[in-house]
Amino acid sequence: MDDVQDDLNPEQTEKLLQFQDLTGIDHMQRCRQILEGHDWNIEAAVQDTFNEQEGAPTVFHRPPPRQEERAPQVNLQPANQRVILYPGRRPQGIFQWTYYLLTMPIRFVWTTIFDILRSFVNFFRPDPRRFVTDPLRDVVNFISSFESRYGQVHPVFYQGTYSQALNDAKKELRFLLVYLHSEDHQNTDQFCREVLCSENFVNFVNVHMLFWACNTSSPEGYRVSQALREHAYPFLAVIVLRDNKMSVVARIEGSVTGSVELVERLEQVMAENETSLTTARAERAERSFNQSLRQQQDEAYLESLRADQEKAKTFSRGSKRAAVLGKIVFVVVGSSLCTQREREQKKSELERVLPLEPEASDPDAIRIMLKIPNGNRIERRFHRSQSLKWLYYYVFCHKDCPDDFQIVTNYPRRTLPCEPNDPNKDPPSFADVGLGKSELLFVFDNEA
Repeated sequence: MDDVQDDLNPEQTEKLLQFQDLTGIDHMQRCRQILEGHDWNIEAAVQDTFNEQEGAPTVFHRPPPRQEERAPQVNLQPANQRVILYPGRRPQGIFQWTYYLLTMPIRFVWTTIFDILRSFVNFFRPDPRRFVTDPLRDVVNFISSFESRYGQVHPVFYQGTYSQALNDAKKELRFLLVYLHSEDHQNTDQFCREVLCSENFVNFVNVHMLFWACNTSSPEGYRVSQALREHAYPFLAVIVLRDNKMSVVARIEGSVTGSVELVERLEQVMAENETSLTTARAERAERSFNQSLRQQQDEAYLESLRADQEKAKTFSRGSKRAAVLGKIVFVVVGSSLCTQREREQKKSELERVLPLEPEASDPDAIRIMLKIPNGNRIERRFHRSQSLKWLYYYVFCHKDCPDDFQIVTNYPRRTLPCEPNDPNKDPPSFADVGLGKSELLFVFDNEA
């Protein structure tokens, strides 16, 4: 006995003793092996032990191994994508135009020869930027190089890979601004000094966006460049969650003239896509609320199970399971047979006294939509001055609703005092509890 428990913590020791008491297995080592095989989930271990004796299938499924986090897919050309192109600066004056026209043939020949040589070299030697070995180091090296050249005044760079930035923007429901830095472009230096490092741009980006940047001469920057397919530098892309997918909602390419104009462009893009984020936040809030309800139900079940385990310790090992099954039969079958007729009679009486549903055009009508435990939705209109007891009676009489329930609001979460416990005093009215013109409420099954 002591050898079996030597390396267990107090919680595991308590579970081991409870498991032995519930199952009647004499060998402590065997009890420990079963619990370890179920990740110390005592409820699943007990159920599987009984199922094994009866030849029933297992109820325990080990969770699959966690996979490495991958970047979400990005929609490069969503509907209504905003593309902002800034042309290069034109020559000013006769001297600049003359110089521009005289050097145009030379630039054309040089560019053509350079492209041919680069293609020739790449044919025999693959571009080393194609092999991404340490993307995080590429990002950190760019940030260090940028600060050494342009100083510490700049937007807060996201110190992670492009994939990590996409995942965080999706999880936090924020805009992601991507900047691809090209050292060889003639406008890059001026853009960094006059735009990226300007106080106006820095304050705006730090408040409203995640900011990721990398050098296209590094493997990580080159990989992102190939994915986003930019055509001119400096290049900025605004990415946000839209229609459940990360999408490039704006592309800003070319020589940006100033930080004020750029901030105005970004504000316009954010305003056009804020609706999609609002919808996503609402959907996540509803999922979180449903998960919270399920968690409360699970906690109530575990608490009930622990209470049954404490009571089971007073019974002999041979009669423990029979006592538990007898209790279940008494509660589920016996009580339903005794009270079913009374409940149905009470429901019939309440249905007859329910007040008529007000017209939709009534200015004091309140539309209540209820999400019931089976996942369906029911709705009915009530008058603002009516007591909440009529909402309780309506749910109680509905054939798809439980007999023992609570009605809770979505956000902020609170339980409405609907049940008429005092025969001399009615619950408050719809107006008293601050319900609006149209409300979504949730029916929580207390017996689940």
